[in-house]
Amino acid sequence: MVVRVKVNGEWLEADVWPGTSLLALLRDALHLYGSKNACEQGECGSCTIYLDGALVCACLVLGGQANGREIVTVEGIAPESSPHPVQKAFVEAGAVQCGFCTPGLIVATHDLLRRVPQPTDAQIREALAGNICRCTGYAKIIDAVNLAAGRSRS
Repeated sequence: MVVRVKVNGEWLEADVWPGTSLLALLRDALHLYGSKNACEQGECGSCTIYLDGALVCACLVLGGQANGREIVTVEGIAPESSPHPVQKAFVEAGAVQCGFCTPGLIVATHDLLRRVPQPTDAQIREALAGNICRCTGYAKIIDAVNLAAGRSRS
């Protein structure tokens, strides 16, 4: 089946098997490798993206369900030449150790800060609860979110 999606502002098409996940569509057919394939069960958050402005785990959505819809991946948060303040904060706070969870955490943090510009630690923990990190112990991730939120105040 041919799927036509608007990804990061650009309309793209791919011919995929009807059972293809949106994550496989993005990675294998459209060659957008930012969203990571970790659990394929919606448990880890590594493949978190925006679908029509709402956060979803791309591994839980069929590619065909995205037909005609708008997707923003971690690559679409900001141009590569000018990282988003959230991306900069994650690097500066050391919250990107192995990097496998980072794309999903960046997208989830971006979503949190657009809804709640100055979140409490409890709000940060709740917003990022669907993202698993095996390296950082989460302290550096929370530091990164606070750093990005603090910069948005200035």
